[in-house]
Amino acid sequence: MEKLIQRRLHRRDFQKLALVLPAPLALAALMGRGAGIALAQTPDATTTPMLVPTPECGDADDLAATVAQTAGPFYTPDTPERRSLLEPGMPGTPLVVTGYVYSTECQPVAGALLDFWQADDAGVYDNEGYRLRGHQFAGEDGRFELETIVPGLYPGRTRHIHVIAQAPNQPVLTTQLYFPDEPANARDGIFNPALTLDVQDDANGEVAYFTFVLPITQ
Repeated sequence: MEKLIQRRLHRRDFQKLALVLPAPLALAALMGRGAGIALAQTPDATTTPMLVPTPECGDADDLAATVAQTAGPFYTPDTPERRSLLEPGMPGTPLVVTGYVYSTECQPVAGALLDFWQADDAGVYDNEGYRLRGHQFAGEDGRFELETIVPGLYPGRTRHIHVIAQAPNQPVLTTQLYFPDEPANARDGIFNPALTLDVQDDANGEVAYFTFVLPITQ
């Protein structure tokens, strides 16, 4: 833990700490760095609600807007609002994608729309219904959480999840999220390393972290 606190934390590092550590430990980690985005710890039955102060964003990568990408051919509008895309008996490795939506001004975007869709474990998209499709809205602190499975390989592509992200009354961002160390990343012409999830193994499957950064116009 001492080495973790002493090393420099970038935006994704601290947000991951805020998601998995009690608030006092997350704050301690923050105090070990110069500047960056700090987040409110979401309270639960074992933690005391605590607002972590947000210092000035000092790093260029703290302000970089999330890269846009093509929606591909399989987008379906009017998806159901839900945080879990899991269904009974659905094959595949369970995956939780969690993180925050922030503005390029270093502020959480409350109520941001996030619309997810992906292939199933066999690499097949449901183009008739809403299997593995759904949207949700970020919380007051900008936090989101999606329960799904690790997508299979669609022919010609690397493993990925499609996302539409939109701050209230702002332009739509369409992008894709990728997985680290995938052999197909190198040969996928659309793959962008800036959109790679931070993935860790979990007792129940995998947990992935990502922060969407959206420009906000007046």
